[in-house]
Amino acid sequence: MLKVTYVWEWPVRITHWVNVISIVVLSVTGYYIGDPFITVQSTDQYVMGWMRAIHFAFAYAFSLSILVRLIWAIFGNEYAKFKAFFPWASKEGWKHIVGTFCYYTFLKKELPHAVGHNALAGMAYSGVFVLFMVQVVTGFALYGQFAPGSGWDNVFGSLLVTFGAQGMRLTHHVVMWLLIGFSIHHVYSGWLMDIKEKNGTLGSIFGGYKFVEREDN
Repeated sequence: MLKVTYVWEWPVRITHWVNVISIVVLSVTGYYIGDPFITVQSTDQYVMGWMRAIHFAFAYAFSLSILVRLIWAIFGNEYAKFKAFFPWASKEGWKHIVGTFCYYTFLKKELPHAVGHNALAGMAYSGVFVLFMVQVVTGFALYGQFAPGSGWDNVFGSLLVTFGAQGMRLTHHVVMWLLIGFSIHHVYSGWLMDIKEKNGTLGSIFGGYKFVEREDN
């Protein structure tokens, strides 16, 4: 018998959607900053200025969202905690990793049951958080170079000396495309699991609830 289970608490859901909106806005504005694709007649139109202002505003929102999610990985429920992102740290986790891999590679018909993230998804999300941090660090390092002596310049300015401004820009740009690629796969895999498991995977990120077998909860 299925049981309605509260899986994704409101801080998880809010940070998820802040991240979604931020990635979309930061990708569009960031791409424009690197390669302006809007023709303007004069500097009075201030298109680049607005793009940069929007980019910086959402960069702060994105950074705050990441901070809140990391804090909630300490204080949240079992599905939000850090251990969900490091399944390889336990014997049971390795069993789920192998089982999930076999399912994705068509070597096994049944997917190991997971109420929250499955093992491979948890590992993937831990890698995505690393990419998030790379974007934050490289982004604010590049931001700080235009205000020598500012807070961001003092914190990350040494990275510009070590890796160079172009190296930081290239890293920032490449990671943007990696996150876009992940986002496409994330939507597809969520839709696939919603169909396969019939547990309300897609709807759960809105309401927080999933439908799970009582004995597995």
